[in-house]
Amino acid sequence: MATPLAHSRKRRSLGRGRAQSQVNVGTVLTFRRLTMEAKQLGPQGFPELKNDTFLRAAWGEDTDYTPVWCMRQAGRYLPEFRETRATQDFFSTCRSPETCCELTLQPLRRFALDAAIIFSDILVVPQALGMEVTMVPGKGPSFSEPLREEQDLEHLRDPAAAASELAYVFQAITLTRQRLDGRVPLIGFAGAPWTLMTYMIEGGSSSTMAKAKRWLYQRPQASHQLLRILTDTLVPYLVGQVAAGAQALQLFESHAGHLGPQLFTKFALPYIRDVAKRVKAGLQEAGLAPVPMIIFAKDGHFALEELAQAGYEVVGLDWTLAPEKARELVGKTVTLQGNLDPCALYASEEEIRQLVQQMLDDFGPRRYIANLGHGLYPDMDPEHVGAFVDAVHRHSRLLRQN
Repeated sequence: MATPLAHSRKRRSLGRGRAQSQVNVGTVLTFRRLTMEAKQLGPQGFPELKNDTFLRAAWGEDTDYTPVWCMRQAGRYLPEFRETRATQDFFSTCRSPETCCELTLQPLRRFALDAAIIFSDILVVPQALGMEVTMVPGKGPSFSEPLREEQDLEHLRDPAAAASELAYVFQAITLTRQRLDGRVPLIGFAGAPWTLMTYMIEGGSSSTMAKAKRWLYQRPQASHQLLRILTDTLVPYLVGQVAAGAQALQLFESHAGHLGPQLFTKFALPYIRDVAKRVKAGLQEAGLAPVPMIIFAKDGHFALEELAQAGYEVVGLDWTLAPEKARELVGKTVTLQGNLDPCALYASEEEIRQLVQQMLDDFGPRRYIANLGHGLYPDMDPEHVGAFVDAVHRHSRLLRQN
């Protein structure tokens, strides 16, 4: 497990200039080692993919029907998920490749989903950087010692060393890719730098992100330093996920909506772009085939045009955006993903089918992946999730016949 920040404060601090140079060199060397190690975790070849509809839609190719998956599709709304998780705390579960594999596969046994997404959490990255994070029931994530001062950045792990702490995620991906047996593609993911920064400074969830935004205004240089550290950690982590077997990647900018256009353009968008650019270059350097990348910036409607040009094949949408408006803003060269209101799944199955039909009519049959506008909630009825998935498949096939 990652060394807590409190313990790391006892270590000798490095000067900023020297630390930055070591970060750059160390990241390159460890990046190469990690991708080699991740490749060795699995067999020389994975089972042949039987359903590539999700991947073809992500790349902008025509498909026989609209593919569908759900954010948080492996979650507490499933009784089998709750049973599996009953004996372990949250992050112990994340560190168990066998359990992560089982949780990832559970929704595939119930629903005809077109993609799986590895069970993990975005906060494994701050843990790998040396911060202690626990998941408190009824409260959510809690950092024992959030970042308070600029000097606290000196006690974070070097990004190259941090990436090596995440091998258990690679192992979970390889195991899951094997056990999927080619049924559907496997998606890997991570949190975007700004979203991770908010948790590291706020110490948990927040309705305002006032502490994190205070850093942006009062400590802009330190904020950029932290965002660079996170980017340097995310790049080998995401490339390592692909080396381990992930066939697509999603970057979650879950807290985009707390930034207005100016702050987003200055502190979030450059790092979102940098992650895409460097991951694609890293895959090429490692001799790995390219994979489609998805950016999901919740409440980031004000930056939709910029996100469409940020180097991602797919732009995820929350439920506050009208499909026609979104398509007008992003153009026809990017695939859209989303965006049914998650709470629509509280409606009757008949109404769910009607809402799905309207959504598919609005998005159209090309360059589109169906999803919710956010993740599934714990109290949702699995039968209604199944109704959503089935309605997407049924109506999208009808659309293509007309």
